[in-house]
Amino acid sequence: MMAAHRSTTDILEAAVHVREAARSATSGATGLATVLAALSEVMEYDHASLARWDPLRRRHTTLAGSYPDDATVYIETRLHHDPVFPVLHSPSRGGLWLRDVPCHLLAASPGFQEVLSPLGIEDGVAQCLFAADGRYVGMLNVSTRRPRRTPDPARAVVTLLTEALAAAVARGGPPPEGGTSAGPAADAGRPGGLSPREVQVLAELTTGRTNREIAERLRITPRTVGTHIEHILAKLDLPNRAAAAARAVAWGIEAR
Repeated sequence: MMAAHRSTTDILEAAVHVREAARSATSGATGLATVLAALSEVMEYDHASLARWDPLRRRHTTLAGSYPDDATVYIETRLHHDPVFPVLHSPSRGGLWLRDVPCHLLAASPGFQEVLSPLGIEDGVAQCLFAADGRYVGMLNVSTRRPRRTPDPARAVVTLLTEALAAAVARGGPPPEGGTSAGPAADAGRPGGLSPREVQVLAELTTGRTNREIAERLRITPRTVGTHIEHILAKLDLPNRAAAAARAVAWGIEAR
């Protein structure tokens, strides 16, 4: 936790450490928990999380966080339906701080009434994260039981960190056993933990080709193609090949 009344210079120096941690998470060298730990030196908090948005399943997935289970479930499955979400979901917005939310929105927000208020939360920020191409990739949530001082240099600093945080959320993730990242693009050749051959088959699915046509192109048997597709769907937790093709397009994996 950050000591009270740290200088702006101290906070800016701490922000540099957050950027370094985010770059490390983006490369898969470390997990996003390291990013949140570094962020605690920029602004003290009681709870924080970084979550990735899954456009196919239309839900968030927490990559690192310290919220209680019920709050985590809300962030993952209900936050994007909260009346406050459209207000903060804008690439041009520098985060929505709790003290700035209009009273009528707080009264209508299940997230505040059912989750944050019972935790005694009085301040914090929700920051939507967008990739360089404008895609919404996830969210930073930070909450504290203590009101922050005014003026608060951390406000501007969190905004400055959003690009690095977005890259880390989009590409990083907690490393699984063995030390490699589970993020979808942690290794350009193995998104989502797929093998190189599975990536090839996934790319072919974007063309609408049949298993036999894919087999002819990759010089394998149709049965082997079917097995690869089964593995792809299981690893990516997807229901069918159409969903897999959509995921491939979202990741920029398409057959030539």
